[in-house]
Amino acid sequence: METELQRIAMVAEFDGSQFHGWQRQENAISAQAVLEDVLAGIEQQPVKLTAAGRTDAGVHAEALLIHADVDAARWLRSPRAYTQGVNRLLPDGICVSGVRSVAENFHARFDCLERRYRYQIWNRTTPSAIHRWRHWWMPRRLDLDAMREASGYLLGRHDFTAFRASGCQASSPLRELRHIGIEQHGWEIHIDIHANAFLYHMVRNIVGTLVAVGTHRWSPVQMQEILNSRDRTLAGATAPAHGLYFTDALYDAFSAQEMVGEEGQ
Repeated sequence: METELQRIAMVAEFDGSQFHGWQRQENAISAQAVLEDVLAGIEQQPVKLTAAGRTDAGVHAEALLIHADVDAARWLRSPRAYTQGVNRLLPDGICVSGVRSVAENFHARFDCLERRYRYQIWNRTTPSAIHRWRHWWMPRRLDLDAMREASGYLLGRHDFTAFRASGCQASSPLRELRHIGIEQHGWEIHIDIHANAFLYHMVRNIVGTLVAVGTHRWSPVQMQEILNSRDRTLAGATAPAHGLYFTDALYDAFSAQEMVGEEGQ
């Protein structure tokens, strides 16, 4: 008799410095492999996880939405106990912060309407001893107004080839960038970027270019020229991975952030 399965959506939170990215790899520890192995131990069979997006080595996740198919009877007996059991078995640096039942045809990647990232910059002449792996240290003062002006040229649906890494496997460079917010919180600058989807290293390349504008290496209007050029060599350097956070994934009925704190329903 085949086991009846229940599809569940989970919110994964992890410290990117502990993992070589999200995706399972043969010779490195990834967040996906660690979580899949724990679930396989509970389910007593392999479990395949699908995520709303991928993160590179060093990139953090506050709320990465993933889905999995698990034993329906075990799950329905006590979703709360199931979730707590998973977290007890996970190593430091990763946890499941929310979980709920979803329809059997729900897909974490293909049903995702919007992905959200935040990039953090430490803008002080001296680095932080406490938050070293939580942001990009930038000792030169940044002109946030210039960066905001430059970011406006990126909003909308465009060909983002100029901000696409050479290893990108996406079939099309067209993406719809819906929001860029740049705010200062003490010594830290947060750059929030929302889009329907992203190209490989797109957020980090945009941030590197915005920083070049913020240091007055380029004027804001040059962002338009770089975008139109479709030439990666004209854009700024790729910002370090450890300043980047996957913060949310939006769907028709809910978002990953809205699920945080849920223990099954």
